[in-house]
Amino acid sequence: MSDRHGDYAFSVENGAANFAELEPLYRQHYAEMQARLSKEGITVSDYNPRWDVYFDYWRKGHLINYVVRKNGVPAGLSNLYITHDMHNRDLIAQEDTIYLLPEHRNGTGRRFSIFILADLKRRGVKRLHVEALTDLRVAKLWQRMGFKHVAHSMTYTF
Repeated sequence: MSDRHGDYAFSVENGAANFAELEPLYRQHYAEMQARLSKEGITVSDYNPRWDVYFDYWRKGHLINYVVRKNGVPAGLSNLYITHDMHNRDLIAQEDTIYLLPEHRNGTGRRFSIFILADLKRRGVKRLHVEALTDLRVAKLWQRMGFKHVAHSMTYTF
């Protein structure tokens, strides 16, 4: 599935195939998230992903890789886990990563989210669970798009 808006193209891609190209974005996303949590007094370990698990999940179709490109150059990405709810068997999605480079956040995030939601609906997903962790302002965007605040996520650190 793919879509286009001006210079931006949104697509579902093979996360294993585009890994080398997107790895700098994964790294930047993590650094932004780590810095924000540090301001909250939460220390998060340094970037050291379990790429073997990511690759396995991409291969098995349990992790969907979405990419936004501007003139062919990656400007953002998202990885969403797809699984069945253990309580009722509904197909659900859980956000692992949703990230846009800062210079592409003015309006592109909304279009990217619409693209992702359309693809999930096409797949038969009943619910998508997301967390505004890196930039809390994105929660306002999601609420305007129809997301509901249904829980409080809390973290306890040791």
